Amino acid sequence: MADPLASHAVNTNGTLGLLLAARDLGVRRFVFASSSSVYGDTPTLPKSEDLPTDPLSPYAVSKLAAERYCRVFHRLYGLETVCLRYFNVFGPRQDPNSQYSAVIPKFITMMLRGEAPLVHGDGTQSRDFSYIANVVQANLLAAEAPGVGGEVFNVACGERASLLDLVDGLNRILGTSIEPRFESARPGDVKHSLADISRAERLLGYRPLFRFQEGLALTVDWYREQLSGGERAQ
Repeated sequence: MADPLASHAVNTNGTLGLLLAARDLGVRRFVFASSSSVYGDTPTLPKSEDLPTDPLSPYAVSKLAAERYCRVFHRLYGLETVCLRYFNVFGPRQDPNSQYSAVIPKFITMMLRGEAPLVHGDGTQSRDFSYIANVVQANLLAAEAPGVGGEVFNVACGERASLLDLVDGLNRILGTSIEPRFESARPGDVKHSLADISRAERLLGYRPLFRFQEGLALTVDWYREQLSGGERAQ
């Protein structure tokens, strides 16, 4: 939000550079990491790939522009591009201290320390949280599936949870009863997000390997190990 020019340079120009390199080197398949943010805040749920796009942030605009470049390179140059619209990816190894970090690693690390997680808005905003193993599977399938050049696919679990649900789930896993703190909503945030994953199921053979709560428990285990390891080292 603070630097749209840099966002455009990295996402849009960066993708265009990679597309050119792939074309010139004769690459067969190009899988692009897009984002559910391209849908904007349309009230339609679940969100299918045929919905009109309405990005609300410079980041979302840059991702949509990169998708359009992928489609053009498929049509003009025959490069098999496949765009995957990720929905709120989470899992081990995310940096909770990064300014770009997702909400889940931040909540986990704060609650492991007994701190109240910070919720922007009223906490009822919902997301289709996608465990990283599901996303990896989708990328491998997109690289090999026949006849999907030029296609766009949602990558998610096909279920949603609110931020309040997330806090409740973490309290159950951790055996705690920590209440969140609340601040005003952030500009550009989407209120609700839920993916229709039927196209990826049909054309890629994609099936979520882990549901949200399963992935959340595995992620908590990883961060707990990191925290306890750091404490032992001290």
